Amino acid sequence: MKESQFFTWEALSAMGGASLLTFFIVQYSKSLLDEYLKVPTDIFAVMVAFFVLLAAQFATGSSVTDWRVYALTFANSFLVAAAAAQMQQKSISPPVRKGKRNDTSAH
Repeated sequence: MKESQFFTWEALSAMGGASLLTFFIVQYSKSLLDEYLKVPTDIFAVMVAFFVLLAAQFATGSSVTDWRVYALTFANSFLVAAAAAQMQQKSISPPVRKGKRNDTSAH
């Protein structure tokens, strides 16, 4: 494994890497897709996650003819899409520390 690679097939087969790539693909392609086809973002994210995970499974040696790869990848794609949606939500409204005041005049 090269240390200079941002994504590896092993990283894409894990939750963090797959959800990050899914987040990026959905963010950069959703508005273009909406011009031609109206697909809800959540469904589109599941589809993207499915193909990201499937590619990672095949690249790391899984058999194309094994039906279990497809079934497990389908199930995992919902988890990856949900994690990508959480990333998107946090990028729009980052968490704020509770109890911390920005007003420096009240001492």
